[in-house]
Amino acid sequence: MADITAGTSPRALTVHGTVRGAVERGVAVFRGIPYAAEPVGALRFRAPAPPEPWTGARETVAYGPTAPKRPYAPPLDRLLPDPAVPGDGCLNLNVWTPSPGRGTTGLPVLVWIHGGSLVHGSSAVPVYDGSAFARDGVVLVSVNYRLGVEGFGVLPDAPANRGLLDQLAALEWVRDNIAAFGGDPDRVTVAGESAGAVSVAALLASPRSAGLLRRAVLQSGAPAALPPAAARGTTELIAKRLGVPATAAALAAVAPEALLTAQTEVTGGGNPLTGRHSFQLVVDGELLPHDPVEALHAGASAGIDLLMGTNTEEYRLWFVPGGLTERIGALRLRLALLKFRVPGATARVYRANRPGAAPGEILGALATDLLLRVPLNRLADARTGAPGATYLYEFGWPTPVQRLGACHALELGFVFDTLAHPDTMALTGPDAPQELADAMHRAWVDFATDGDPGWPSWDARRPVTVFGPGAPELVLAPRDDELRGWRPYRR
Repeated sequence: MADITAGTSPRALTVHGTVRGAVERGVAVFRGIPYAAEPVGALRFRAPAPPEPWTGARETVAYGPTAPKRPYAPPLDRLLPDPAVPGDGCLNLNVWTPSPGRGTTGLPVLVWIHGGSLVHGSSAVPVYDGSAFARDGVVLVSVNYRLGVEGFGVLPDAPANRGLLDQLAALEWVRDNIAAFGGDPDRVTVAGESAGAVSVAALLASPRSAGLLRRAVLQSGAPAALPPAAARGTTELIAKRLGVPATAAALAAVAPEALLTAQTEVTGGGNPLTGRHSFQLVVDGELLPHDPVEALHAGASAGIDLLMGTNTEEYRLWFVPGGLTERIGALRLRLALLKFRVPGATARVYRANRPGAAPGEILGALATDLLLRVPLNRLADARTGAPGATYLYEFGWPTPVQRLGACHALELGFVFDTLAHPDTMALTGPDAPQELADAMHRAWVDFATDGDPGWPSWDARRPVTVFGPGAPELVLAPRDDELRGWRPYRR
């Protein structure tokens, strides 16, 4: 257990050395603890290696370096602040643990894996401050991992899914060290949003995660991975722009800034719903021996309790700020329906349920469900009768900011109970309902603590707790007429 008798400088002894943190808002916080060696030099494009041990007490008050990345492109940069911390040691994590005076042990642990399309984000985003979880008796750990081509580029002379290997190394660090911070290594919940949720789903599908977690949370992200041949195109285009072979040996000789510039040029201009060159997890035959969708439907991690859900209007974060909603007309909608093989009857149901909606709004609703809501419902159905319980939620409170509605990422400030932070307000506005944050945050705390967020687990009734607008409400089979239009939902 951490030495918490040292006033404002709590200490903990990890397997690599002692760390010294601080007490903030009544809880102890340790930032920038290395869980792996700096991924530079001979370790660039390699699997994570253990960090070098240190002597004395290492100061862990400030956030550690973030992975090389660029800010979100306008106008998303104003809605999703994404701080960058310089330095090479990006494989670090942060720990918030209940206040020093409690002296408790065996606490539940929640490990947070950030989103950002595998090219943005970090554990230093203020929205992810873990103080409220520690205040409520949960040890919160937030993790940095390699992004972009360094973390997820597909290369013939380097291990695949390096960013996912980083996350696995962080979970192993939690197993070996979290007791020193008051946490129970046998009560670990791993949670993520967007690309973080895709990562969590992949970890659940990987045999190497066995014994590292008891519960998981998927927020606005569904299981997904590609064969290496289908995923390497982005890496090859980046290498082509740089005029080098698409190998780890060649890219390792490229300066990080030049690599980032080429990466941004190749991946910019799209979004997770409309597409564009992007980075994806790959079925590598080792860490991911099988497609995560197939593995999870076949029973992988069937004993793990699972909480998952989506926001009602995920698409509005990408469609609305840049005016895409207005630019999509009836013809473009028809072409998209053909491209994605959306049955005509399904599209008619969505139109009927949204009288007066513009074609862009209809397409956004269809895309949200095709990519997120339908896969998560299918996963819940596949887990029916499994030893691990399954719970579904929907976040429906609409932000007044820029007509974004209940868009992607909006729930984060509610889950972390950080509505008062200016970076959270960039998306929520200044008057987001604290009572809804109280309810949503409490559900995540309760799930991490005992596996029950406070509503019935998934069964034939299809129970979903909807968080807003208004008070949380349990709804049975919400918009089931729409789900039935997607095969195999036609019951």
